Amino acid sequence: MQDQSPHIPVLLQPILTHLAPISGVWLDGTLGAGGYARALLQAGADLVIGVDRDPLALAMARDWGGDYGDRLRLVQGNFAQLDDHADQPLDGVVLDLGVSSMQLDLPERGFSFSKDGPLDMRMSQAGRSARDIVNGASEEVLADILFHFGEERASRRIARAILRARAEGEIERTGHLAQIIAACLPRPKPGQSHPATRSFQGLRIAVNAEFDALVDGLEAAERALKPGGKLAVVSFHSLEDRVVKRFLAQRAGQGGGGNRFAPEEPQRAARFDLIEKKGISADAAELDANPRSRSARLRLARRTDAPAGPADRSALGLPRISEV
Repeated sequence: MQDQSPHIPVLLQPILTHLAPISGVWLDGTLGAGGYARALLQAGADLVIGVDRDPLALAMARDWGGDYGDRLRLVQGNFAQLDDHADQPLDGVVLDLGVSSMQLDLPERGFSFSKDGPLDMRMSQAGRSARDIVNGASEEVLADILFHFGEERASRRIARAILRARAEGEIERTGHLAQIIAACLPRPKPGQSHPATRSFQGLRIAVNAEFDALVDGLEAAERALKPGGKLAVVSFHSLEDRVVKRFLAQRAGQGGGGNRFAPEEPQRAARFDLIEKKGISADAAELDANPRSRSARLRLARRTDAPAGPADRSALGLPRISEV
């Protein structure tokens, strides 16, 4: 039987529990297979606006969305502009970051190192692909992508191997790239992740400009949420979670304490109140039912009535490279 666990919405029950009651107008900025949107509708949301860059997600949603009539509105777009996709103040926003299970499950989308397919990774199915970057970027830029976006310590070694391989012909398939990467690293021990995991993560982030979209989306949520509106963000790796954590701390008015070398940072009017000060991880039952939840972290906040404004991006720990 095919493993269906990746299709289970991660950390769904903590979202429903901590953000109850669910009512009014919500926006699911990463619709995917629709798990969060359906759960919000079943929990009592009057309207859910489902946003996704991937046209396949919207096509799939039209099949199951009919059960909810005009309580579900579908929008093709990036959650970075989610306030433009909402025509009224929102009672809640849910963001499930990273690649969706259906994208991983389709080899032709080129996200998976375990299923051979064309080297693509574009969530919107438009623009520059992973193949373009792998075959066109310099060794330095490739290494920076793998190191800063994928946290791959062997980034330089892998980048050199990619250049040697592409000198003999373009790298066009995910399976070929995964083999190149695996040859650079020790054989994984039982229970360890595939050697290409971090490199594929780094390339996917670069292809889709995910960190820029993340901060844009958090700022857009701040603008779109009404006072008392609730925000839930699920991230799947430490880089994303660090940005979300620092953004919410900054927007909660938490300034630095200062010392004799640097002045105390000013306290600002809080735009969010933290519902839980620490990130929420999956409990034992969810880990057993859904292995994908192992690396997930949930952060929750409630909008205040303070005016929205731009974040200080220099303080968010955004990974940067010289060129993509």
